[in-house]
Amino acid sequence: MNWNLHMADGSVRDVIHWPEDADNDHFAKMRGGNPILFPFSGRTFHAGTIGQWKDQKGTVRPMPNHGFAREGHFEIVSLDDSGFTAELKPDAAAQAAYPFNYRFTVRYVFGAVSFKVYLRLDNLGDEPILWSAGHHFYFTLPWHDGLQRNDYRFEIPAKKCFTHESDGSLRAVEKGWAADTSFGNAANSDRIYTRLKGDTATFGPVGGEEDVGIRILRDADTFSTWNAFVIWTENTDSPFYCVEPWMGPPNSPVHGKGLHAVSGGGSATFGVEVALL
Repeated sequence: MNWNLHMADGSVRDVIHWPEDADNDHFAKMRGGNPILFPFSGRTFHAGTIGQWKDQKGTVRPMPNHGFAREGHFEIVSLDDSGFTAELKPDAAAQAAYPFNYRFTVRYVFGAVSFKVYLRLDNLGDEPILWSAGHHFYFTLPWHDGLQRNDYRFEIPAKKCFTHESDGSLRAVEKGWAADTSFGNAANSDRIYTRLKGDTATFGPVGGEEDVGIRILRDADTFSTWNAFVIWTENTDSPFYCVEPWMGPPNSPVHGKGLHAVSGGGSATFGVEVALL
């Protein structure tokens, strides 16, 4: 996925980053677009061991980082002028990690300077299914010639900020994080902002112009104060910075924050909107 705008002065503003040298033979390794994180966002652990999770019945199962959808196969099930819907077709690895009777779809709805994405889980069985999905948007940053990361800031309406520990636990960032919102500070990468006081994260130049807003849609049944925004980049010179709306913090099967259950025969949706402000 790449999203860019042709500006009035003839320039092109790249919003969603996609690498120009993309290698389609190693699709899951590319840094760009919007990888879908399902059924869980981030790393999962069981008893301190990464790549595992324990379901409601106590069975320990494998689970790749960010789940398996980002490397999975999707098929288009509907397409119209406003967008499309794609359905995940689980392979053997996905079935081993998440052996339930379900249907998972992603719906994109495009506007002139915005788009919405809906992640929907339909439980086709009788037992509840757990999930805590999310998005991994790669935004071009910086997007102005001559500017650096420290010329951009983010604003996330959160009461709590966490970092990852090596055993999967969350460690609270105690001081200064609410006032330190520069993309130029390398310590801000891979931080988790949650206990949200609002539904929208914004970011852009320090002057406040040309902001991007990411809104977690309140009409979705997975909206809660334990929804989270994660910011991350790979290297100090990467041409992107990820601002990621998640249903909850990573390792949700253990701590339960942002973890949701879809009852047998039911469905649930996690919806977000990305817009130029």
